[in-house]
Amino acid sequence: MKRSVLTRYRVMAYVTAVMLLVLCTCMVFKYGFDKGEGLTLVVSQIHGVLYIIYLIFAFDLGSKAKWPMGKLLWVLVSGTIPTAAFFVERKVVREAEPLIADGAPATAEA
Repeated sequence: MKRSVLTRYRVMAYVTAVMLLVLCTCMVFKYGFDKGEGLTLVVSQIHGVLYIIYLIFAFDLGSKAKWPMGKLLWVLVSGTIPTAAFFVERKVVREAEPLIADGAPATAEA
């Protein structure tokens, strides 16, 4: 597995998690204080698009790491639970690091 697969997943995990926290804050203002309805709509749409990209990258990582279906589903769903993606991302990186092939070409010694 290439390092870029893990890097793409990590970036999208953080971006999705941050956007979900922003969305939750917007929802509190929308329903708690009747403010920011337009902003909430924009943030929810942005989060939705980013979550779809996260799903694609997480599925790609899971298929290349040969995860069982239960683990893959947990990683995919973690993008919908506020702050869960931060913790799941750290665990996934620890488990996926040994699977990364070195990009350095092998040199033959004479």
